[in-house]
Amino acid sequence: MEHIRPARAKQAFALAVLLPTVGLMAAGPSLASESGGGVGADGVAKPTVVLVHGAWADASGWSKVVESLQAQGYPVVAAANPLRGLAADSAYLTARLKTIKGPVVLVGHSYGGAVITNAAAGNSNVKSLVYVAGFAPDKGESVQELVAKYPGSRLTDDPQAPVPTALNAVPFGSSPTDVDLYIKGDKFSDVFLSNRLSTSQANVLAASQRPATPLTVSEPSNAAAWKTIPSWALVSTDDRTIGTQNLRYMAKRAGSTTVEVDAPHAVLETNSDDVTELIVKAAGNPQQTALADTGTTEITAMLSGGAALAITGGAVLVARARRT
Repeated sequence: MEHIRPARAKQAFALAVLLPTVGLMAAGPSLASESGGGVGADGVAKPTVVLVHGAWADASGWSKVVESLQAQGYPVVAAANPLRGLAADSAYLTARLKTIKGPVVLVGHSYGGAVITNAAAGNSNVKSLVYVAGFAPDKGESVQELVAKYPGSRLTDDPQAPVPTALNAVPFGSSPTDVDLYIKGDKFSDVFLSNRLSTSQANVLAASQRPATPLTVSEPSNAAAWKTIPSWALVSTDDRTIGTQNLRYMAKRAGSTTVEVDAPHAVLETNSDDVTELIVKAAGNPQQTALADTGTTEITAMLSGGAALAITGGAVLVARARRT
């Protein structure tokens, strides 16, 4: 690893299968996390690591990181990010976090960084935030503002274009915001991967990308959890999606313990070991000292917020089952 420098359910579904699931949801914390964490070989309790993917990816992008963390004794949740809008996505994650008991290390890649910035606010279980080539907006700030702050992003070569020139807009409804945004196939390798993977690997990722909507980039952040929660940041020095300079700006502003890695925006795909190492460091493992860092700065003003999603329908299913 090269460190450049330290910077600061269908109705037909059998009730025998569905009802136990509903019961677990109603009970609170999931079985995977109700103990509040795992215990490693050293006998030290581990926090639950929650991983949040960004746009044009999905939870499978964390697979190597998940495998490595689990091998070290960490409970891991690779959350599904709906990618429908910052407010809705943050509320979804807020609800998911409420099912996890005990300390949490919350990790966001790319747009997932903006989601964790909102979802962590007011949650005392979240002990650290990790931004992996991720957005860390301030309250009132949008993703599109941040990506345009400094040059470096290749999402568009025409700032006046209604749709970034590297993206395809695919309507799925009648509203102007009912649009899915995909990175064009011939742009994906350059913009997302900085041409660091083979053509065949890049084509597979491009074909399986999950789209975002305009609301993911235009909605302002409702909170800035990095003001109250210690943060770590991995800056990809060849980031052509957000732009390396923009990543540095956000990491410095948040006072994040920061490392720089010679990698593309999709650093999960090319440098999963570096990502894992930083997460372990954020989790507080004193044996992890290889990454250069400068420590966090002062943590200021307490923010609260984050909406919870209500889980409904469970009681109805139980009642129907009892009548049959």
